[in-house]
Order: sequence, then structure tokens, then C-alpha cells
Amino acid sequence: EPAREVPCQAHLGFATLTTNLQKWSSSLDMKLQFHGACRTVTGSCFLVESQGFRLLVDCGLIQGSKKEELRNREDFPFDPSSIDAVILTHAHLDHSGRLPLLCKKGFNGTIYTHAASRDLCRIMLMDAAYISQKEADWENRKRERKHLPLIDALYNDQDVESCLAQFKALDYNETFHLNTAIRFKLNDAGHILGSSILELFVNEHGTEKKVVFSGDLGHHGAPILEDPSVIKHADLVVMESTYGNRLHRSWDSTWEELKDVFTSASQRHSNILIPSFAVGRAQELLYLFTKHFDDWQLNNWKVFLDSPMAIAATQVYAKHRRLFDREAQTLEARQGDPLQLPNLYKTRTATQSMAINRFESGAIVIAGSGMCNGGRIKHHLKHNIWRNNTHVLIIGFQAGGTIGRQLVDGAKSIRLWGETIRIGATIHTIGGLSAHADQQGLIDWYQHFQSRPHVALVHGESEGMDTLAEKLSQTGAQKVDCPRLGDVIDI
Repeated sequence: EPAREVPCQAHLGFATLTTNLQKWSSSLDMKLQFHGACRTVTGSCFLVESQGFRLLVDCGLIQGSKKEELRNREDFPFDPSSIDAVILTHAHLDHSGRLPLLCKKGFNGTIYTHAASRDLCRIMLMDAAYISQKEADWENRKRERKHLPLIDALYNDQDVESCLAQFKALDYNETFHLNTAIRFKLNDAGHILGSSILELFVNEHGTEKKVVFSGDLGHHGAPILEDPSVIKHADLVVMESTYGNRLHRSWDSTWEELKDVFTSASQRHSNILIPSFAVGRAQELLYLFTKHFDDWQLNNWKVFLDSPMAIAATQVYAKHRRLFDREAQTLEARQGDPLQLPNLYKTRTATQSMAINRFESGAIVIAGSGMCNGGRIKHHLKHNIWRNNTHVLIIGFQAGGTIGRQLVDGAKSIRLWGETIRIGATIHTIGGLSAHADQQGLIDWYQHFQSRPHVALVHGESEGMDTLAEKLSQTGAQKVDCPRLGDVIDI
């Protein structure tokens, strides 16, 4: 950096001059500021600053209760036009969902991500824009009646198209230089297709420092995708902690549990409802149904993939099948497309979806949203959850304030469109299917770092985060932080 002038007027005291020098010096140092996923799971957003360059890692939607989601309408805690670049770890909306809003508010740089994440973002962000518009229309009808000011959608499909034009698709293990001092590399995180662990290298004053962002780490041994990449060196690790206080069931126990549910439901002439994330979880289910088709006697069922977004995402998975793990590629070579079943019905339209409700038994319905806070699954719950012979499979994380979390917590009734509906269905929480590493998986991944570097825990609720922090300290971590919103780490 060229030398900069520091004000040195006669009336400036020594203390003022020292303060100015400190501010100038600190502006050259690498800083990381936390603007999301702090003691909560959603809204990932981290700002890295070094030598005048401002880099954002992820820019996700805040999800959960209506009160929490209103925070998405607040101004960003930084000027979007001041951001030079964004690196996106993966396509899930809690990591990508505010990118169109960021661009709408003035960001005009490049968004770097894996090629598969770019393709999935087109699907997910368009769907988010559609939902945002619908919610704004619904709210405005109420506001009109009360003579209140109308609101806009967070963003629309034109905003998404403009945002997508700023994406640059990369591959794993490809080193990319943002400038002469900053470079990065994406590694497979094994969470969903295209999910990445970010290695960020910054050269300051002739010294290179490295920050690793875990993104969301996959569950070791999960279907379809490779296990999370091993990283051995870092000065700071920013690590997710979604299941920091939980251990998943073994895979074998999970398969047996699913088999028991399907067998029991078949004997009781039931329907099975599976709230599912459209990207990642739905494809895992289709793969498992293909792999265990005979053992789980799935030929007795009609399987409905009732989600246009999940259908489109499944096509993206097929496009990027080179990212599949060896087992999935072997299954494909032996049986053909591992995401296709002989009794699978892909229901794209609302009319096709409504027709499913004519089935009082024999239907397995995979529908979004995964936390039951929107989408077609709410309609299927309304038509089925009061029945004593219905089974509901909860197969993913349920954030506080969602209907899915109420079901996991043993609620006796739920509210849908102003109506209270008694729960007669059997609720099954299948924890072993999580796409996130459990506590032991997180610890094992961290222990590959040879120097046990400083770690900052994000993307987790307080109880799990605090438990994991204690466990990491016991394994020899130099320092463990659990940052709050706005906290800064000076590296």
C-alpha cells in the first residue's frame, strides 16, 4: 500500500494523532464480522475485510417464525454497494436467499459458487421470489382493508434474473484469485449437490493467513454424495454447529426404522406424508427408495414427488451426476437412473397435487416445505394429519417457530389457515437421515486440523453450540468463540 497522509495539524493532540494512526493501521488488517447465523441456524452472512477489499461469504434468508422472517426486510448492516465480491457455499436459502436483495440494493460484483450451486440457485431463488410475491399480495389485501401502507415483495423474478447474471460458476479444487492478495478454493462439503467448504487465503504485509468456512458439513456416509473434504491447515475455522449436541442414529438403524414405518403403514392401510426440503433431501429419499425398493416393499405404494422445485432439482442432480459417490455411480450402472422409480408420480401442477387427496391409503407423499411452514405439505397435513392411520416422517432439522418443530415437540394440534386441527397421525422423527454432520462428525472433521486452530461456531442454536464449544475445547482447540450479531474477529 502506498503511504497515506495522516492529519497533523498543530491543534491535534498526541492522543488524537495516535488514534488516527491506529485506525489507519487497523484498516489494513484482516477482519471477519458476523452478520447472520449467530446463535441461530439461518441467515448465514459473514463479511471479510482486508486491505480495502470487502468480501461477503453467503447472504442467506432468516427463517423461522414470522417475527424472525420480518428481519429480512431490515437494511443490511453494511452498504451493499461497498461489497466487492460474494462467495456462496451452497444453494440452500438460509445461505443464498438474500442475494437478489443484495443485488437489488446496490451490489454489482461477482458471486462465486460451484456450478451445481448456480444451477440449483436458479430454481430456489425463483421459488423464493414467487413465495415472497404471494406473501406480499396476501398481506396487502389485509392492509388495504385497514387503510395501511402497502408493502413490496422482498424481490421478484426480474431481480433474481439480474442476480443470476452476476454468478460465476467454479469447480471443486480450483484456485481462484480475487486480487493479488486474496485467493480461494472450494472443496466438497457433502451436504447437498455443489455444497462447498471454502478455503480463503489472504496475504497481508508479506504474511499469508487462511480462514476456512465449513459451510454446512454433510453427514459422513450419507447417500449419493461424497463425504466432506478433509482440510488440515487454517488460522481460523468458521464452523457450523447445527447438531452440536446431537448424535445421529447409525445408518443401519435408520434403514431398519424406515423399513418398520413402511411395513406398519402398509398393514394399517395408511398414507405417509414426508415434509422434505426440495433440494438434497428429496433426492436422497428417491435414491434410498431405489436402493431399498424390494426390501421396503415399496411396490405396494404410489410414490408422489409433489413439488415442482424438487422435480427441477432432481434434473439438476442428474446433470451433475459426476459428483455422485462411488456407490451411487455403481447403482446407476447396475439399475439405471437411481432417482427414478417405476411407481413414481411427479406432480407439477396444483390440480395434480389436489388429486392426491383422494387417496385415503397407499400414498407416500414427498412435498415441501421441509419445515411445514409453507408449500404443498400444509394442504396434505390438513387433509390427513387428523386421521389416526396417517404417518408423518420428519426427516430434517426443524427451526423454532415452524409447524415441523411443533410436530417434533409433541403438539396435540396445529393451526392451518386459521383452523385448529387435532393431530391423530403418528409422528416419526428420523434423525439419522440428516444432511448435517452430528456432534461427533463435526468434532472428527475439526480434528483433522493439525494445529487445532481458533474456531468460531455459527449456524446452530445456543444449546447445541455451547455443548460443541465445550467438546472442542476438550479436544485441544486453541480458542472457541460463539459470536453474536455484529461481533468482529481481528485475525
